[in-house]
Amino acid sequence: MPKPLRLSDSKIQGFCFRTGKHALTKGKEGPTSNNAAFQQNKPPGTTALGRSCEKGTTNTDLNTTMALRNNILISSLYVSLSLLFLLSLIFLLLTHPTQPNPSSSSHYQISHPSTLNQSIKVFVADLPRSLNYGLIDQYWSSDGDLRLKSDEERKIRSTHLSKRFNFPPYPENPLIKQYSAEYWILGDLMTPEKSRAGSFAKRVFKVEEADVVFVPFFATMSAELQLGTAKGVFRKKEGNEDYERQRKVVDLVRGSDAWQRSGGRDHVFVLTDPVAMWHVRTEITPAILLVVDFGGWYRLDSKSSNGGTSDMIQHTQVSLLKDVVVPYTHLLPRLQLSENKKRGTLLYFKGAKHRHRGGLVREKLWDLLAGEPDVIMEEGFPNATGKEQSIKGMRNSEFCLHPAGDTPTSCRLFDAIQSLCIPVIVSDEIELPFEGMVDYAEFSIFVAVSDALQPNSLMRHLRSFSEGQRDKFRRNMAKVQPIFEFDNRHPGGIGPIPTDGAVNHIWIKVHQKLPMIRDAIMREKRKPAGVSVPLRCHCT
Repeated sequence: MPKPLRLSDSKIQGFCFRTGKHALTKGKEGPTSNNAAFQQNKPPGTTALGRSCEKGTTNTDLNTTMALRNNILISSLYVSLSLLFLLSLIFLLLTHPTQPNPSSSSHYQISHPSTLNQSIKVFVADLPRSLNYGLIDQYWSSDGDLRLKSDEERKIRSTHLSKRFNFPPYPENPLIKQYSAEYWILGDLMTPEKSRAGSFAKRVFKVEEADVVFVPFFATMSAELQLGTAKGVFRKKEGNEDYERQRKVVDLVRGSDAWQRSGGRDHVFVLTDPVAMWHVRTEITPAILLVVDFGGWYRLDSKSSNGGTSDMIQHTQVSLLKDVVVPYTHLLPRLQLSENKKRGTLLYFKGAKHRHRGGLVREKLWDLLAGEPDVIMEEGFPNATGKEQSIKGMRNSEFCLHPAGDTPTSCRLFDAIQSLCIPVIVSDEIELPFEGMVDYAEFSIFVAVSDALQPNSLMRHLRSFSEGQRDKFRRNMAKVQPIFEFDNRHPGGIGPIPTDGAVNHIWIKVHQKLPMIRDAIMREKRKPAGVSVPLRCHCT
């Protein structure tokens, strides 16, 4: 049985223990090669420490023993301190979890505003009720939109006529509902403060305290009322009730002290409908505009370029530098990832084949894809029947086609996301909401128009994605679904909003623009009287 290790032994199991640079040498074999130069000068028969390590030596070396003991004690102390540090670090991590970054695409959600220690202070401009909720009252008290009738709206209309609401429900008509951001944003600001703990926007009641001034005009509702009852006069001013409302809003807002103070640069208008405030846009261009895309301005930009062929769009009225792209309100219900089932169709599209302007691409794609196996291209209108067909079609398809129409984007994209149908975006001029917070490339396919119009090119590309890649796209899509949600599930839109929903993300994007807005206001103030700054291209 081997003898136990004793610290008093200077020579144990054939080893001679040493302190100093070289801690251990084998008995009889002398020093390590690293100490060769030193060994050349030592007396014969001695180690580097000057003591014999020859076989049979049993002298107790007190200095060596003490050195060994010190080394072991130091090592033990080092291990103890390391363990103590590690345990402290684990305790700190468990008791102080890190908060997700609101702008990180890997989280796809924002932290609770209180943890961010940030908010945007919003003053709501004083406009008569007839320019916001009164327009919805007018809609429900009329025969509705002549372009589209629905059983669901007939039920709501009968309920609304029997009881007056301070905050009436927004129309379910899909032609209007898709642009309902104005309703949910104002609803959040009108909610009592005690129910707004999850809101990034903090409402203030003194304009001097505000970061921005929100203009509560339901511009989409105003435009759609006109289009639904007397479309023929929409582009005219005479006999156009929408124009009269636009004019009233602009006169009230531009005549206010708040507008005079900032030149309108800190005012926020919601213009989600591409034709909202059509007649007065040039008068509100300094303001922050919340838009679904810039499609409604393309023709104006082309005119301002004087027929030039430059690829640079001047954007004299809209720009990503000052404005915010917001989502359409989705029309189809959300499909949870846990409810996803096997999909039998490769590519799906439902909508109108014939559109003007950018919609010409849609017609060409339709002709290319209509005869392909595993592809469904359906003509359809967004009525109740069309909605059910879209739900079934999107949930049963791997990919959903999103070609440009009248404008670069549409509600269809956000319906696809809620249906976990991988968007295939064929729209070269598209602008998307919340970029910088959301990485669309992690759950969408982007194809250049020129490539998509090559025979067999698009289908070959889509078939190249493996099942594992498609599943990963869907997992990423499920993470971003809440970001595009406006509806807070409260009557009249009055109540707590989803913390990680669309309204908060919109205000965070506006908040990011505040330094630029303040710079512009200060530059305007220091200009000498009579000096004007020419319009410049806002390159994006």
